[in-house]
Amino acid sequence: MRKLTLAAVVATAFVVAPQTGWAQTPIVLKFSHVVANETPKGKGALKFKELAEKYTDGKVKVEVYPNSSLFKDKEEIEALQLGSVQILAPSTSKFAPLGVKEFEALDLPWLFKDEATYDQAMKGPIGKWLFKKLEAKGVSGLAYWTNGFHMTSANRPLLSPTDFQGLKVRISGSKVADQYFRVLGSIPQIMAFSEVYHALQTGVVDSCENTPSNYWTQKFYEVQKDITVSYHAHLQYAVIVNTKFWNGLPPDIRTQLDKAMAEATDYTNSIAAKENEEALADIKKNGKATLHYLTADQKKAWQTAMQPTYKWAKGRVGGEVLDLLAKELHLEMN
Repeated sequence: MRKLTLAAVVATAFVVAPQTGWAQTPIVLKFSHVVANETPKGKGALKFKELAEKYTDGKVKVEVYPNSSLFKDKEEIEALQLGSVQILAPSTSKFAPLGVKEFEALDLPWLFKDEATYDQAMKGPIGKWLFKKLEAKGVSGLAYWTNGFHMTSANRPLLSPTDFQGLKVRISGSKVADQYFRVLGSIPQIMAFSEVYHALQTGVVDSCENTPSNYWTQKFYEVQKDITVSYHAHLQYAVIVNTKFWNGLPPDIRTQLDKAMAEATDYTNSIAAKENEEALADIKKNGKATLHYLTADQKKAWQTAMQPTYKWAKGRVGGEVLDLLAKELHLEMN
């Protein structure tokens, strides 16, 4: 599919029609994301499409654009605000350009001990508080999706914090991830997800972090000889909509879309762990990369080395979100 520029797509920005016109033609809802259809997020977007069209009896048509086929990831949120796309599911590291840095606190290393802890936190006060921060930006939050925990990789084993010295590491844009790699002696490089494979292949970057399902579907294992199953940080997505578009929908349509999103969220989050387990097995079976698992002592060394990120983060994301997380997760943030 030909990728459109932001300027080109802005020309087709939506116009919210009066309610009397809704029955005449389907409401087109564009859902853009940056990963493959085979990932948990990709499958979740397709599940939402299926359920939204079913529950609205075809009154809504959902167009899903995977793999940055509509926008590069750095353009997505601007496009959402302009109305050129109606639904996104960016990683929570993407909201700083909106002036909402608090979401980046979710990128802190070793923050969530498991998926159940993450799920409970995002359904609770912290998840609601973060979505409230988006309202002034013309954006509304619908759901939080998970893709599990990050691994990291290079063309050498990464087992000790000192192994990261001098590595150029691709990051998605989170300043928190930038910081925890810097304290390990790495050189973080912000790069669009769609560009990572080629950058690893050509040596533009030496290393990256991502979840098993993304390593598998993007074939990063072909260009990284050693993958450490570190699970040092969590990857989560916020499903967001253009507020003007969403609020302009007839109430009965919006109710059915809310139902579709709730069920798609349950589906996405329920398959993430399984998809990542299967991806790890596939990577191991493929044999092009070696999987490394941290011992208890190695994990402790990583945690200790990355701990300064928490103190630094207070100046970046603010004390309020850290206090909320500390209370919710029963953590010391110092």
